[in-house]
Amino acid sequence: MDISLALGGGGTRGNAHIGVIRRLEEEGYHIRALAGTSAGGLIAAFYAAGYTPDEIEEIFAGMDQNRLFGRSSADGPAILGLAGVSRLLEQYLGDRTFADLKLPCVVTAVDIQTASEVVIAEGRVMDAVLATIALPALLPPQRIGDLQLVDGARMDPVPVTPARTLMPKLPVVAVVLTPPLGQLNGTAPFQFPGKIPSIVMNGLKKLRLAQALDVYIHSADATDRMLTELRLRLDNPEVIIRPEVSHIQLLDKVDVRQVVRLGERATMAVLPQLRRAVSWPVQFWRNLFPRRLSAAFH
Repeated sequence: MDISLALGGGGTRGNAHIGVIRRLEEEGYHIRALAGTSAGGLIAAFYAAGYTPDEIEEIFAGMDQNRLFGRSSADGPAILGLAGVSRLLEQYLGDRTFADLKLPCVVTAVDIQTASEVVIAEGRVMDAVLATIALPALLPPQRIGDLQLVDGARMDPVPVTPARTLMPKLPVVAVVLTPPLGQLNGTAPFQFPGKIPSIVMNGLKKLRLAQALDVYIHSADATDRMLTELRLRLDNPEVIIRPEVSHIQLLDKVDVRQVVRLGERATMAVLPQLRRAVSWPVQFWRNLFPRRLSAAFH
């Protein structure tokens, strides 16, 4: 039972992707291609590089979340940095290129100079991952060639079309980390991740920067949710998996293993739908009427 995955963005909510992949494997599904954006791009890259869901969970559960977003001299304009994330990627992905990956994989980003989506399918995987997770204002943009790249979820929160392009004859399973429109967002106010000296934090509080960021992030979340629903309707993935992670904010410190379990639970809930989507008759008719069959599963 072959499928492609489209892994959506969502910051630390993205640990749920690990649970989705694990449960799909355990149910006998073979993931033949992945497209990811933001946190989904990070998980897609690790899996395509050959790490198992168990290994990815151990890596992410064992990392020091307080040190992920420290700044380095190389970081561009942003409140936080990517020094810790860079060290993690250097350790586990190194100089792997997309040609070195064990599965077809792409990640998406946005070029802020041309306001266009960029599908990254070549070059160093680490560079692509740093670009796809570069949340504007919070994390520094990344330069690849002539492109100035930020978080791919700004234009395509769940990259269904890139996943379908990789394997046109396979059903696409989209993993969505934002709640549906109309559902209350249970996230707490924004907190700066990592260890910030008290003198700096006191200054930030006086400027009310944390409160301003909280308003910005929740406003951006509303836009992301609307864009997600519009793109899902347009791109028609065969199956949507939606872990219950709306209580987690983008850069929250989390219990990784607990978030992974939420991905497993959400996958179990859609197994009947997934079995129909990969059945031989549906696959046959999908090749004849792809968009009509995709729409029938929503």
